[in-house]
Amino acid sequence: MASINLIEAFQDFKEAENIDRPTMMKVVEDVFKTLLRKKYGSDENFDVIVNAEKGDLEIMRRRTIVEDGAVMDPLAEIAYTDAVKIEPDYEVGEELYEEVEILDFGRRAILAAKQTLASRIGDLKKNVLVKKYNERIGEIVSAEVYQVWKKEILLLDEEGSELILPKSEQIPQDYFKKGENIRAVVKSWS
Repeated sequence: MASINLIEAFQDFKEAENIDRPTMMKVVEDVFKTLLRKKYGSDENFDVIVNAEKGDLEIMRRRTIVEDGAVMDPLAEIAYTDAVKIEPDYEVGEELYEEVEILDFGRRAILAAKQTLASRIGDLKKNVLVKKYNERIGEIVSAEVYQVWKKEILLLDEEGSELILPKSEQIPQDYFKKGENIRAVVKSWS
């Protein structure tokens, strides 16, 4: 299978974004289950297996073998003659597991899944930051001036998180330059 190796990506996200591996695995599984629902109409007979140790992804399709001509639901059942083509020693009533190639979804679907994954990771990142800074309202934090705009300043805290300091909350005489370290009180988080 042209499996997607995810171990490096998980490690990068864990270090850069403070997202734990089980949460990341769940997000990947959800994204691919959505992809399966779009392609097949249901994800009931599919197992998305994300291997934490190897860092790869497998999608297994599970169907019951029925007699020829008795297939009622092609998503859940497969005819005996078709099953025997896959492996000759199958019998009627057994479960047939076959691997679904990631490439079978098509380039567009894979790109859509990648964008959805990036969006979900962004949401997780934001939730981690909201939780962190909601607990720090009223505290003084140190940050570096990253960019100066007319109406606000973009700051980076010690972990690289982006913070905004609006002009309305600055001392009127203060002037900030890129790279300068400042201290500010956390007023709110949104």
